[in-house]
Amino acid sequence: MPIKLYTCSHMWFNINAHPCAKVRKALDEQGIEYELVEGPQRKSKRDELDRVSNQRTYPTIQFEDGSAYREESKDMAARIRDGKLFEKGGTGGGPQPDAG
Repeated sequence: MPIKLYTCSHMWFNINAHPCAKVRKALDEQGIEYELVEGPQRKSKRDELDRVSNQRTYPTIQFEDGSAYREESKDMAARIRDGKLFEKGGTGGGPQPDAG
């Protein structure tokens, strides 16, 4: 099972400056398989995201072990491009506090 990328439902807009697009592009560039999970725009409606990651901010990555990763999209993209997405400790590969 690939990782899951939780994003807003505006991915069709796909402007590189959009936070969700930045992370998606980095995953695509690195050839990392993921399942795209588009969610509601309104934070009050993001119950599934809250259940998965204990926060309501996009983009968020859920790993195969159920843990979630979330930080600013530019930092997420840099970590992915640096090949460190799956490293444990630090900010990736484990549960994250509420970022939002």
